[in-house]
Amino acid sequence: MLHLCNGHRAVCGCSREPGIDGGTCFPYTVGQMARVDSIGQFEQLVLTAILDLQEQAYGVTIHSKVEELARPKGVSLGAVYVTLDRLEDKGLVASWLSDPTPERGGRAKRCYRLEALGERVLRESAVTAKRVWEIIAEAWGQEWVRAWEKDWHKGRKPAGWACGPLRPA
Repeated sequence: MLHLCNGHRAVCGCSREPGIDGGTCFPYTVGQMARVDSIGQFEQLVLTAILDLQEQAYGVTIHSKVEELARPKGVSLGAVYVTLDRLEDKGLVASWLSDPTPERGGRAKRCYRLEALGERVLRESAVTAKRVWEIIAEAWGQEWVRAWEKDWHKGRKPAGWACGPLRPA
């Protein structure tokens, strides 16, 4: 709740000091609608991890999968949890607590699954990413694609990641 008041305590009970113009009090709620028609790259990685992990999708395993997908960039566990909360707010994923397990000292895990809307948005995002990749591959050539994939599969940063152009000169 954002509360704009210019000092009319008798009317609204506000404890704020009067403003310059001595105007009226305007209490109102400020919110932002979550957009579900598109997702960001990190959200795409988190949704992909949940899709891949299926029944094993909980915070730590999702973080590990996102790190694998995002390499060579690092990913914080906190960023994954914030994103999971945002995706749940958007209705793209659902979560529930598992039964407590002895391996976790009697604690439960928060498990995640894709909702139908999450699957649709991820599918649309993947189609867009594929179109982008095809244009890059066509523009920069199959030799560049092969070199990039070779570096990527060896776990190295593909040429051009640190600085400079991404394509051969």
